[in-house]
Amino acid sequence: MDKRAKKGKPKTTLPALSLDAFDKRFPDEDSCKQYLADVRWPDGKVICPRCQNEKVYKISRRPWTWQCKSCNKKGYSFSVLTGTIFKDTKMPLKAWFKVAYLILSSKKGISALQVYRMMARTVGADYRTYWYMCHRLRAAMKNEEWPLSGKVEIDETYIGGKNANRPLSKRFEMRGRGAVGKTAVIGAIARKGNVVCKVMENTTAAETNEFVRETVSKRVSLVATDTGAAYARLFALGLPHEMVDHKALEY
Repeated sequence: MDKRAKKGKPKTTLPALSLDAFDKRFPDEDSCKQYLADVRWPDGKVICPRCQNEKVYKISRRPWTWQCKSCNKKGYSFSVLTGTIFKDTKMPLKAWFKVAYLILSSKKGISALQVYRMMARTVGADYRTYWYMCHRLRAAMKNEEWPLSGKVEIDETYIGGKNANRPLSKRFEMRGRGAVGKTAVIGAIARKGNVVCKVMENTTAAETNEFVRETVSKRVSLVATDTGAAYARLFALGLPHEMVDHKALEY
């Protein structure tokens, strides 16, 4: 029996590594993704994160990506990053691993500024990027319930400011509603719990449903939204869904 197990300390997947040993263990993106795959599917059998189907097919033209045809007729594509904090980020996975290593290996804690100083020379990016990465990693370490459960509220917003306040060179002709020219952001919050946000290309029902599948647990007791058209198809996910009508002064 492991001596650490006798003392009540949990076993770690990897032994303690020096900085040089860490760089040798994770020299590139593929080594990081292989580690994620090994942790996520320890028996080597890839499982669909949406329906838990074991009959998935590897997409040869897209490394580390599989397809499940049980979810829908067109098939559901997912990667080793699906459902993790690393999905849809521009920073290399190796950089995420290195920041996580610095946080976990520092006995007295480490600030985002110190992480920036250590990483900026080799990886680049500004301080705000490393602050965001540290925040996401620390939040994930504290998270005891994922996906979100209990009572979850979902809403979207558009960021970009008013067209009239833009410089003349950047103004455009308004042909649609107020969201034209802005960036769509959707968010989900578990009451008295965690918050998840994501930038979306558009707020269609298909993309909204995909966001809900990835962030909301099937054990949720309530999904609360407004009467937006994008939420009309949430009932198809089999989740308890109720809507408030802002026009009727419901909030």
